[in-house]
Amino acid sequence: QVQLVESGGGLVLPGGSLTLSCAPRDATFVIYSSYVISWFRQTPGKEREFVSGIHWRLNKKWYAESVKDRFTISRVAAENTVYLQMDALKPEDTAVYYCAINPDGRLSWNDQSKYDYWGRGTQVTVSS
Repeated sequence: QVQLVESGGGLVLPGGSLTLSCAPRDATFVIYSSYVISWFRQTPGKEREFVSGIHWRLNKKWYAESVKDRFTISRVAAENTVYLQMDALKPEDTAVYYCAINPDGRLSWNDQSKYDYWGRGTQVTVSS
């Protein structure tokens, strides 16, 4: 079972920035060209929601409307890592952020049931 590891969460003031990273714990894990790697977030009492995703080969990116123009997803193939740059953070961005892999997500990037591998999450808190 592949384990993904998220890092970079923390406490930040409103308007601040954070960069999250996601990588397989096993450095030998192969990320195939068809994979979509996405970020989701969840707050207590709410359903987990899609934040942003990236197609590994096509470099096509998707964003939730609530984060468009503030968050930027990217990937560095040499590092086997996906990053989520979060700017202009708002209190409503507070959540546990998870990364996940969809092995063939070009058309199902927004379907959580298609994601086979998940990380344990990293807490992001936006508060003054």
